[in-house]
Amino acid sequence: MSRHILSDTPVGRKVRLVAIDGGRQLVRRLLSLGLSVGAEIEILHQRGSGVVVARQGNRVALGKGIAEKVYTEVPD
Repeated sequence: MSRHILSDTPVGRKVRLVAIDGGRQLVRRLLSLGLSVGAEIEILHQRGSGVVVARQGNRVALGKGIAEKVYTEVPD
């Protein structure tokens, strides 16, 4: 499967988080928002390189810096 950065994922697509290219602090921050490796999310909006994602009824806005450090793939 091909990996893409979160900011390049089209709106409406459901994807799985497969990697976070950041330090422990970024991983902890995303985990506190309910986003971890293996989580399935839906892309709701894109503004520039920032995105708004949904997971289990919760919406989370991620800025460009974070969205470019999160890698996704389309689940089977």
